[in-house]
Amino acid sequence: MTRHWPDLAVLDLLVAVSEHGGLSAAARAVGMAQPNASRALTRLEAHLGLILLRRSHTGSTLTDEGIVVVDWARQVLTAADRLLIGTEALHARHRSEVSIAASMTIAEHLLPAWLTELRRQQPETRISVAVHNSDEVFSRVRDRSCPIGFVESPRIPKGLQSLTVARDRLVVVVASDHPWARRRRPLSAQELAATPLVVREEGSGTRSTLESVLARHERVPPTLELTSNTAVRAGVASGAGPAVLSVLSVHTALRSGELRAVPVADLDLQRRMRAVWLPPTRPDGAADDLVRIAQRLGAEQH
Repeated sequence: MTRHWPDLAVLDLLVAVSEHGGLSAAARAVGMAQPNASRALTRLEAHLGLILLRRSHTGSTLTDEGIVVVDWARQVLTAADRLLIGTEALHARHRSEVSIAASMTIAEHLLPAWLTELRRQQPETRISVAVHNSDEVFSRVRDRSCPIGFVESPRIPKGLQSLTVARDRLVVVVASDHPWARRRRPLSAQELAATPLVVREEGSGTRSTLESVLARHERVPPTLELTSNTAVRAGVASGAGPAVLSVLSVHTALRSGELRAVPVADLDLQRRMRAVWLPPTRPDGAADDLVRIAQRLGAEQH
């Protein structure tokens, strides 16, 4: 049999009759007009098949059955309060779930330390990370898929706010047997622009930075376009040609001698790693805590 549950607001009204000594005072206490309150209790009586109120020209008082039902109603309302408090707690826990998007270099080399520190401070915080190139990170922040993103792109699209959290440096790298590996004279920007390079895909922060610093020079098409720093690094090592990558992504290969860094004379290859979000306000809670951690750890590296 399908049950038709009584309205909690009417049960609250019935309890208020007991607490305030009459229907009029109870209606005022729960913010209900007296005629509406009277009709609501009449419907409740019809629903339960009981007379709950003894009505007279001097006011309304509870019947014996009404007194018993009020006691049960209090238990129902207490359980309902627990339900609301519990769901609010679950909602608060849900707010502590951090969904972020990060570009490749940050995700590979900086984000793990940031997330480890956030987890140490907030062990209950759940973290989900989407790794994309910078253009896709911008898109995910704009469409609110993520409250915060981390990019290394030199330009931030209009409509987003940003904050520098760390700094990075790009470096020209070649295979150990490449002619540039033995050169003593620094490479010029013009020479770099005139050389077919192994590059990241369009929309990546590394590619955007390279295009920005070489914007004044006529460039030749790349020899190879790949979708990750690891693939570009492997392409360089295999002899496909030089590349410009973050020093973060090649430091191990440089130490081992697999790749060689080529000094550049007239290019500023420094860049900023930034957090991005939709205005007007910076995300709060765990997302903001992650930004602060990134700033602190970034400052400690310099």
